[in-house]
Amino acid sequence: MAKPLIVVTNDDGIDAPGIKNLVQVAAQFGELLVVAPSSAQSGMGHAVTVNVPLTFKESEMHAEHLAYACSGTPVDCVKVAKHILGNRKADLLVSGINHGENSATNVLYSGTMGAAIEGAIANIPSVGFSLMDFSFDADFKAAKSVAAKIIDQILQQGLPNGVCLNVNVPKVDPEGLKGIKICRQAKAVWDDKLEKRQNPFGREYHWLTGQFESADTGTDSDLWALHNGYASVVPQKFDLTDYNFLDSLCNWEI
Repeated sequence: MAKPLIVVTNDDGIDAPGIKNLVQVAAQFGELLVVAPSSAQSGMGHAVTVNVPLTFKESEMHAEHLAYACSGTPVDCVKVAKHILGNRKADLLVSGINHGENSATNVLYSGTMGAAIEGAIANIPSVGFSLMDFSFDADFKAAKSVAAKIIDQILQQGLPNGVCLNVNVPKVDPEGLKGIKICRQAKAVWDDKLEKRQNPFGREYHWLTGQFESADTGTDSDLWALHNGYASVVPQKFDLTDYNFLDSLCNWEI
C-alpha cells in the first residue's frame, strides 16, 4: 500500500528549527512534500500574495525530501503545494512546529494556523503545531511526541471536511508533560499598545506591542491546559457564521 502523502509547511521559514523537527516526525508516517516560506512570515494569518509576483524554487533544506522555498505567505505555500501536486491530493497537511503558542484568539493572527485552515478549506486533513517557546534553541522533544500521536490518529481516524486541529504544547520536558487535553478556544485578547520611538536619525516610528489578557476562568480551555502542563487540541473551522444569532438577525428591519 502506498505511503500517505503529507504536505509540511510553517510560518517561521523553511530553515527554522521547528519545521526541521516536524519533518522528522512526519517522515515516520509517509512521503513528504515540504513547501515553506523562504523567510519568516509570522503573524500573517490567512494573508495571500496578490500585489507582487509569487516565486518558489526547490530548496536544499530537508534534502531527503522534495522541498520548495516560497516567497509568499504560509497560505501561499499551501496553494503552491496543491499546484505542484496537480491531480494528486495530499492525505495530510501539517504546519509548524511554531516558535510560540497559538492559543485563544492568537489563532486569528497565526500564519501557522492560516496554513492549516487553508488545508481544511481544500478538504485536506490539516493540523497546526505550536510550542510555547520563542527561543531559536527551543527543546522540541515534547512537541515532537505530541505531534507523532496526533498525526497517527488523524491518519487513522480522519477529520471532518472543513475542520482542522490547533495543537499547542507547553514549554516542558517530555517527562513533565501531563498529557493531551481536548479543549475549546479560550476567551482572551491582546490589549494593544503603540509605542512611540525614534530611530538613530531621530525619525519617529511606532512599535506594536501589548499585553495578552484573559478573563477566562474555565478549566476546559486551551490556555488552562497549557498553563497546567498539558498540550491542548482545539478543533477549528473556517466557517465564522454565528448560527445562534442568525435567526435573531433575520428579524431586523433591514
